[in-house]
Amino acid sequence: MLEDALGHETFWLVARDSEGSAHGLLPMARVRSRLFGDYLVSMPFLSYGGPVGSPNALRALVEAAQRMAEERTVDLLELRTRYPVSGATLEENARKLTVLKQLPTDPEELWEQGIKAKVRSQIRRPMKEGMDVRFGPDLLDVFYDVFSTTMRDLGTPVLPRRFFEAIRTEFGTDVIFTAVFLGDEPVAAACGLVWRDEFEITWAGSSREHAKKAPNMLLYWGLMEECVRRGYPVFNFGRCSPDSGTHRFKRQWGSEDQPLPWLQWSPTGVVSTPNPDSPKFQLATNAWRRLPVGVTNVIGPRISRSLP
Repeated sequence: MLEDALGHETFWLVARDSEGSAHGLLPMARVRSRLFGDYLVSMPFLSYGGPVGSPNALRALVEAAQRMAEERTVDLLELRTRYPVSGATLEENARKLTVLKQLPTDPEELWEQGIKAKVRSQIRRPMKEGMDVRFGPDLLDVFYDVFSTTMRDLGTPVLPRRFFEAIRTEFGTDVIFTAVFLGDEPVAAACGLVWRDEFEITWAGSSREHAKKAPNMLLYWGLMEECVRRGYPVFNFGRCSPDSGTHRFKRQWGSEDQPLPWLQWSPTGVVSTPNPDSPKFQLATNAWRRLPVGVTNVIGPRISRSLP
């Protein structure tokens, strides 16, 4: 998908023993542009990546990735590991964390005991307004319209629609598209991925116009309820920066933090991939918010593919 939908060069490393048996693997993509820099990442545009396999294979793959980064003189190698890699020689950067919530097997238990009374009150607000939650792969266009508008409002270029079309095609039932409607108007939407027994809400947005009616609260509640129905015991709110407003929003649901021990190497001391929230991008971010959505949806995908 990174090759076909976004046009990035990809690498597939496999650690084998002397008999040729595979003991580990590491997928990576090179994301580079003259404007933002040159990065070797596993995996770009996502929260997780890095090597998987036996302990010896993990160390060998990390060392191989560093050699590749050195040979290609990239600005930053970033392996977005979910768990620590024992014996890894790369520096660990804990600038991000993810937030997890354990789910019961019964939606009623989730409502009565899994969330606080204050949160239940916030969920009831959009319900009283007549909003409802819908699911299905046919909601991709609805999701993209809401998501791209939210990204414009945040001053951030949106990923191309074809990227999400590729996700829908490749992942099938392991991707969930959902939207909250007020009558026929979509006011919040999300796209998330299932991995084993965990669902992550990976991309989401909600209408600024209807923010006081809290459609995002119903969006998250609807997804949690759906996860319980499908038998997924873990709801992953996705990555965020510690102590940010997004972090506080996720913690109110009775969830717990899990640090993300990403591994990095840089020849020049680069500590992160480009961050649109950085002060150096503030002028561009403010200007982006003033553009029509139709314009940002044309220009944005050309820029976002360089922001891993």
